[in-house]
Amino acid sequence: MVGVPLSFAQQRLWLQFLIEGPSPTYNLRMSRRLNGPIDLSALHSSLCDLVARHESLRTIVQVGDDGLPFQNILGLELAQPPFEVVDVTESELPSMLSLTSAHCFDLAQEIPIRAWLFRIAEEEHVLFLLLHHIAGDGWSMGPLARDLSTAYTARCEGREPGWPPLPVQYADYTLWQHEVLGNETNPDSAISRQLNYWQKTLAELPEQLELPTDRPRPPVVSYRGGRVAFSIDADIHQKLAALARDSQASLFMVLQAGLAVLLTRLGAGTDIPLGSPVAGRTDAALDDLVGFFVNTLVLRTDTSGNPSFRDLLARVREQDLAAYSNQDLPFERLVEVLNPIRSLARHPLFQIMLVLQNTATSRFDMAGLNTSRQPVGTGSAKFDLSFSFNERRAKDGKPLGLTAEIEYATDLFDRQTVENLAVWLERLFEAVVSDPEAPIGSLEILDADERRKILVDWNDTAHLVPNLTLTAVLEDQVAKSPEAVALVYGATSLSYDELNVRANKLAHHLIETGVGPEDVVGLCLSRSIEMVVCMLGILKAGAAYLPLDPDYPEDRLAFMIKDADPVCILTTGDLAGRIPSCSPILIDDPHLTRNLSNRPIHNPTDEDRVAPLSPYNAAYVIYTSGSTGRPKGVVVAHESIVYFAADREWQKLHEERVLFHSPFTFDASVFEIFVSLSRGSRIFILPETRPDVYAIADFILQNEITFAFMTTALFAAMSDVQTKSLVALKHLWTGGEPVSFLSRVFSAPEC
Repeated sequence: MVGVPLSFAQQRLWLQFLIEGPSPTYNLRMSRRLNGPIDLSALHSSLCDLVARHESLRTIVQVGDDGLPFQNILGLELAQPPFEVVDVTESELPSMLSLTSAHCFDLAQEIPIRAWLFRIAEEEHVLFLLLHHIAGDGWSMGPLARDLSTAYTARCEGREPGWPPLPVQYADYTLWQHEVLGNETNPDSAISRQLNYWQKTLAELPEQLELPTDRPRPPVVSYRGGRVAFSIDADIHQKLAALARDSQASLFMVLQAGLAVLLTRLGAGTDIPLGSPVAGRTDAALDDLVGFFVNTLVLRTDTSGNPSFRDLLARVREQDLAAYSNQDLPFERLVEVLNPIRSLARHPLFQIMLVLQNTATSRFDMAGLNTSRQPVGTGSAKFDLSFSFNERRAKDGKPLGLTAEIEYATDLFDRQTVENLAVWLERLFEAVVSDPEAPIGSLEILDADERRKILVDWNDTAHLVPNLTLTAVLEDQVAKSPEAVALVYGATSLSYDELNVRANKLAHHLIETGVGPEDVVGLCLSRSIEMVVCMLGILKAGAAYLPLDPDYPEDRLAFMIKDADPVCILTTGDLAGRIPSCSPILIDDPHLTRNLSNRPIHNPTDEDRVAPLSPYNAAYVIYTSGSTGRPKGVVVAHESIVYFAADREWQKLHEERVLFHSPFTFDASVFEIFVSLSRGSRIFILPETRPDVYAIADFILQNEITFAFMTTALFAAMSDVQTKSLVALKHLWTGGEPVSFLSRVFSAPEC
């Protein structure tokens, strides 16, 4: 048969194949350990019988003259299933299973099923079947196992399997699907009605569910994954089932509500979209067929308003019942119509899957053999997180517990994090069955140790802060490392002692002119060594410095000077013209230079100053941008800078190579200069007043900078074109706005 279109579900996998090429991401696996004498000829024949019975297993995808893909169902002579017998040891088996699991089907060239028989001993084997998702789904594993068992038994007895013919084949289903859903141009068609429902239901869906991941999301998902198993005991299972009955809901709805609560509590917000598969076998004629019928629904849970769990369950029930009534619309078509922002970094519409397995366990009884399941580690993950539950029930239906597994993307999560998720979900269900009327925000998910860690240990930031002025803190560091380099500007550098001496001379000069505590001294300089010397000199005299950016408009400078009323302004001859209505002190005046050379070099004390200096005196006056009105002067005291510099986080700054690139009218300069000097770091002064990202990147690399602060906007610009320089840093601080582009840096080839 030629020309049968692909089903909607197959179309998506075919498109994925065209984009990514052959990949093991959508491989399905069945592995069974076989003990006893095995008939290799009968096993091979039974595999051929299986492929002959189910046309989907001997179908390849080809593209017609019209450019559209179609199912090409091969004749039996062209569709012999690949079957290999491989000798392995028990220790080699796991790696061999992983290796064969990674086989990449070429959907246009090879049939979508392969088999391996791993021979461990004469009467001990592992049969491994690999099936591409385009030809089957989870439900298909049942009829596949049953038919293979039947065929093997028959072939061992020297006969053909006597199974009744299948009422339909997958190609029949595909044609029926296209026919029954109708055409979207017809508003009365099933596909139009369901499409209208989903467009309304998923309007303004979150683009991405935000979770506290261990790593930034990479720009392209790798599909590498891990698995964490856990369980819900029989007592909790029984109580969850009873809660479902009392609420006229299903157990799946209870699990969905619980998972949504957990995600909300972890910071994912109150609009929680989860993916969930539905079998898609809406006719009994499809039950025994191997094929890709499963569809995916997006189940949206609203956890807002801190409802009780029972009230939330009612919301989930209402939403799910409506979704199930509109389950025929293919997920692939829904994505096309809603057209969310496409990204190779995440799954569209949802990133977390929830599954409650309710299909019967595949029986695999082969004549003369004892069979058991053989675990296979896949190492892959299609979603950020996938929660899968299996019910265990007694013959009378009594709940015996839930077995569960979380499949997680290793791009984003560490195993320990996912193990924590499992524990918290178990604990949440325990809280739910204890009091389903409790608000979801009060449901306990932490144990005593975790609560103490969050509320006490992580907030234990108390530490001794010296009751000192900033100048005293800096002078203490000078005494500790007088010969260490403090400032570097081009080819010029100053040691801590040299910097201190120059600042002391300026301070004594200012003191002699009457400058002291609570006075304001203007400072209009370009970024340079002289700028830092003047800052320290003003502080040592006891005054507060007022940064005046020479690039500011004249009217803004005039306003700041009039408002702050500095007692004097330090500047240079070439910048003096920028200072309106003022007779500044020119620090490059030869007369002042000679005067300073005769000043004392010792640290000024209160006996030298015009008044005592305390930690509560002003250290600097900085003006706001004025974006919300007139600029406002903010006075910052010595103690505030000392407290900031004493933070334990800055211990790592010791002897680092720090970038000073911020305008000194920006608070970041306080970090770059004073925190760095208080920790004995070496400060590299970037010459340009308004450097571009390329100049900053070159400066970082040339000077081997190890520590930098950047605004979010600058970090974003750097991450676009200069990731190599960012990766070279040991410590990078950024903030002010959400940082959504970290992955561009940490996924760079040079990182």
